[in-house]
Amino acid sequence: MIHSLSGGVISDNGYYTFAKVETDGAPWWYLAEEKVSIGDRVLVPVGGKLREGVVLKVEENVSNQCAPVPMNRIKRIEKILR
Repeated sequence: MIHSLSGGVISDNGYYTFAKVETDGAPWWYLAEEKVSIGDRVLVPVGGKLREGVVLKVEENVSNQCAPVPMNRIKRIEKILR
């Protein structure tokens, strides 16, 4: 745990893997809880439905402070289609 100079506590840093996934012609960032690679086909939530998409980019070992999407708003990859 890290303490700030003003006396508060900065949250613990976790490290995550994020994947940019293209679905229906639009790219979105998702949290990857399993190993994914560029080109993998995945199922992801979009607009309340699961859609198939393709992984365009993978960012590994990213802290929650540097996440491409706020951690309280990020959605997860539901399934990797292999």
